[in-house]
Parts: sequence; structure tokens; C-alpha cells
Amino acid sequence: MGSVIIAYKIFPTDININFDDLKKKIEKSLPKSASIHGYGEEPIAYGLKALIAHIKFPENETGILDELEKELEGISEISQVQTIMVRRIIR
Repeated sequence: MGSVIIAYKIFPTDININFDDLKKKIEKSLPKSASIHGYGEEPIAYGLKALIAHIKFPENETGILDELEKELEGISEISQVQTIMVRRIIR
């Protein structure tokens, strides 16, 4: 069975958002079968950065993406979530 890794670009609501706290909230919002595969940061403009979250899911589970995206949009420090990459892996 394979897995799917999805990269999300997460835009904070404010330039002063602490990414460590935001990462903890994202990890708490993950469905049980999902896990963080890694994080990155991307500069946007004037000191604003986006958080790049790589999240791993089992490929055979349905509805998990909708559940996660709804949870992410409910976090008050997040203004926008954008899917930037979807990749299937076998491991």
C-alpha cells in the first residue's frame, strides 16, 4: 500500500505569528492516520512568510483531505491554505 504526500502553503493572518505554535496547532488538527512529513518556510513579501507543510496520508482512505482542510481553515492564525503539490509514494 502506498501513501500520498500533499504540500500545503499556509498563509498566516499576521506577520508576527509564531510558526512553532502554529505547527503545534496543525499537528493537533491532523486526522489519526495522517502525519507530518516535514515543514518549510517561504518568504512572501515585507517580512511575511508562508509555512509549507508536507502531510502524509494513506492512499486508500477516503474523505481525509476534506476533513484536514476544514480543520486547517478553522485555525484562527491561518488566513489561507493552498495546495501546491500532491505526490504518491510507495513506502
